[in-house]
Amino acid sequence: MLDYPLLAALAAVVREGGFDRAAARLGVTPSAVSQRIRALEERVGAALVVRSQPPVPTEAGARLCAHVERVRLLEDELAADLPRLAGPEEGPATLRVAVNADSLGSWFLPAAARFAEATGALLDLVLDDEEHTAARLRTGEVLAAVTAEPAPVPGCRTRALGALRYVATASPAFLDRHFPQGVKPGALARAPVLRFDRKDGLQARWVRQTFGPVPEGPTHQVPSTQGFLDASLAGIGWALNPLPLAAGHLAAGRLVELVPGRFLDVPLHWQHARLGARLLDALTKEVAAAARRCLVPAG
Repeated sequence: MLDYPLLAALAAVVREGGFDRAAARLGVTPSAVSQRIRALEERVGAALVVRSQPPVPTEAGARLCAHVERVRLLEDELAADLPRLAGPEEGPATLRVAVNADSLGSWFLPAAARFAEATGALLDLVLDDEEHTAARLRTGEVLAAVTAEPAPVPGCRTRALGALRYVATASPAFLDRHFPQGVKPGALARAPVLRFDRKDGLQARWVRQTFGPVPEGPTHQVPSTQGFLDASLAGIGWALNPLPLAAGHLAAGRLVELVPGRFLDVPLHWQHARLGARLLDALTKEVAAAARRCLVPAG
């Protein structure tokens, strides 16, 4: 069986970002925290924390931290029904959630804010591409995820959210410079394009859907949703930007569509663990409401 005082030390180090802060949270010495984590690593037979600044959990450590949070959710629900079972106050529960950067930058945060205000719970948001967030659910690293995967992860509930609409945009000056004869396949193969990271295939998908196979042009890598939009405005390259973020700039003429009306819709789904239903159901309610306001119906 797992030793939960040892697990609590591990979770505190990761959550607080250091051994000293974890010790203060737990009311023990930093040496005691270090000893507990070493004892847990010996029991598990694997390293659980990379002792950097701040400490970072290994894959095994992240799974154990997620397990601790699941147990805390279950205990919080039980204590709400049976208050005499409640133990010493350990602080608010933390939900670890995987979300793609474009959702975080365009529609997810208002839902997170309303959830946090209503429940007092904390969120630990993990950024990953929407094609990969479900994998974090499978490993137990997170309790919920915004994902492109519709099939339920074992042990999870799922619901369709709608589609995040993307529009291919560039600054007027960039369009004049690189597409003087209009946006055509040959010009696209030569024009600089933005990509979020090596996982980002949205620009290539839009080109294939609009023009068929076209070689990718020179690529700038900009791993930030706001930076992506700013780079588009600055004329560094053309890119797909979430329509909720780009709409104002399109209306003002600071950005223009490469091909008017040719959108790329990315269906999104919300999946969350079945355990700890009260808090996760509250978060689900806010996520679904925000999605209704900002996303478009999935085709």
